[in-house]
Amino acid sequence: MEIKNHVIQGIKFIESPNQNERPNHPQISLIVVHSISLPPKKYNNDHIEKFFLNELDHSLDIFYKDIEGLKVSSHILIKRTGEIIQFVPFDKRAWHAGISSYKGVDDCNNYSIGIELEGCDEDVFEDAQYDSLCKITSLILAEYNHICKENIKAHSEVAPGRKTDPGGLFDWDRYLSNV
Repeated sequence: MEIKNHVIQGIKFIESPNQNERPNHPQISLIVVHSISLPPKKYNNDHIEKFFLNELDHSLDIFYKDIEGLKVSSHILIKRTGEIIQFVPFDKRAWHAGISSYKGVDDCNNYSIGIELEGCDEDVFEDAQYDSLCKITSLILAEYNHICKENIKAHSEVAPGRKTDPGGLFDWDRYLSNV
């Protein structure tokens, strides 16, 4: 795998409409790790992809009424199988962190790369997900030299009190020792 024109080659790329230009072209200096499952605690379907593409059928689950109309994306999604899907080129602003701040700088979407893991706070992540996450992170660190390991954070760290993902079962030592 390699990154060309801000897109990882050799994986599925499905461009989300939920993106825009990064304002004032800031240095990309942060990775935000998330978890998501749609519906909550349900896996191995295409609902996350459909959500990021504004194509989710909101009649499929009662929970979807709560998120109807939300426009969300992430640069990367890593499914339970380890499959990697990119939705937004890295030079563009994905809509993943919401109201957030890191080192006193608000709106982390402006200067971060968002990586979503299919999962939730209450479930352990799969070995295949860690393998893919480590590979992708290593590629990103090599390509974007303003990001260092110390600037890889949980969504809960940049949006404290508002978000809890990827949760206490995420193995940070395993992840960071392999990138």
